[in-house]
Amino acid sequence: MTQSTARPAAAAGTFDVGGELTVNRLGYGAMQLTGPGIWGDPSDPAEAVRVLRRAVELGVTLIDTADAYGPFVSEDLIAQALRPYSDELLIATKGGLTRHGPDIWLPVGRPEYLRQCVEMSLRRLGLERIGLYQLHRIDPQVPLEDQVGVLDEMRREGKIAHIGLSEVGVAQIEAAQAVTSIATVQNLYNLTNRASQDVLDYCERHGLGFIPWFPLATGELAQPGGVLAAAAAEHGSSPAQLALAWLLHRSPAALPIPGTSSTGHLEENLDAARISLSDAEVDRLTALA
Repeated sequence: MTQSTARPAAAAGTFDVGGELTVNRLGYGAMQLTGPGIWGDPSDPAEAVRVLRRAVELGVTLIDTADAYGPFVSEDLIAQALRPYSDELLIATKGGLTRHGPDIWLPVGRPEYLRQCVEMSLRRLGLERIGLYQLHRIDPQVPLEDQVGVLDEMRREGKIAHIGLSEVGVAQIEAAQAVTSIATVQNLYNLTNRASQDVLDYCERHGLGFIPWFPLATGELAQPGGVLAAAAAEHGSSPAQLALAWLLHRSPAALPIPGTSSTGHLEENLDAARISLSDAEVDRLTALA
């Protein structure tokens, strides 16, 4: 059995986060391992644990989460399912968004709060150092240099290896880089929403990882009869697989993190890493949207 058969995520190729932490480019996003509105516990906690363990079995080496997922539920499940962690596994978490109910997300970027976020994520995940810690949102009420600055302090203290940003523009990336080294950017991006194309291009030019969230447009791109349905049937794949394959072929800096609470959907998503697309096919899919 080849590695791509036993561990399909490995077929996506690799990326070195921060120039040193090598991950398979097709990862897993753990946001959906919670209740409705990303609030509370999942309806089937045992299946959530199975999904996480199966992801690692299938070659996922990048798992993305956040303290706001639940809140805290996703990080707790990751620790329950995967400790002790494999040396090749990079757990990326985020802080800076507070939760006050289902689907409510409010940024708080005060340095003392972000410091607490990091400390509590370390405790919940059972880590001595977080490989990739991302500022979930920039708080417009707090100077950016203060928000990134406290994360840089914790990096120098050995509690964070690399720092990432989420939902930012190029100017904000450059402003953050004036304070510390930025390893990744996580923005909304998929086949039908390419508003962050300039950010992806910037990341590719400067060696930053680009983590597209909502890679399947919240399921829209996976629907029968959707924009990808005919092309997927022609290619012998599902629409979801083709949407993920397009992201992987779009840029070597792209690190898609499709999320699901089902082992069946997980296995289908990771099989996208084995889909080969020609440049002409990538261009044709790009033109569909």
